[in-house]
Amino acid sequence: MADEARWYVVHTYSGYENKVASNLEKTVENRQLQELIQEIRVPTETVTEITEAGKRKEVERKIFPGYVIVKMIMTDESWYAVRNIRGCTGFVGPSSKPVPLTEEEVARLGIEKRSIEVSYQVGDSVNIVDGPLEGFIGVVEEMDVEKNRIRVVVSMFGRDTPVELELDQAEPV
Repeated sequence: MADEARWYVVHTYSGYENKVASNLEKTVENRQLQELIQEIRVPTETVTEITEAGKRKEVERKIFPGYVIVKMIMTDESWYAVRNIRGCTGFVGPSSKPVPLTEEEVARLGIEKRSIEVSYQVGDSVNIVDGPLEGFIGVVEEMDVEKNRIRVVVSMFGRDTPVELELDQAEPV
């Protein structure tokens, strides 16, 4: 079995996501499984809805209805603890064999926020180190650290071309 905690997707009855998460947290606490089952999440987003009366209302909506995401070390004991929670129908994977999310999937879903320290600012010259424009040098025009994006202006064929990159795709010159 694995010795490193990975993210797994657990399928639940629709509408039971929060109940499954809270019951699993209680089970982890009661059985002292904190080393095996480390995090339990029900991914949500805040959406502004406009009611029939024309009023704006902020609503928290589940991003993946019917699913709970669990960071755990897969052992027989942890599998059994998760699988036997009321409202849980099993792990996502072939024939309920748990398949962990890949690093790319975890990053894309925004489950784990990884902070990237950058040593450049708006106005600095940077060398592009990854992607189709690798080796080009440009000037940072805009930075959005929250979204992990920068806009760099690269001079190509005598024209300034703005390019969107991730923070780790550039380094200071």
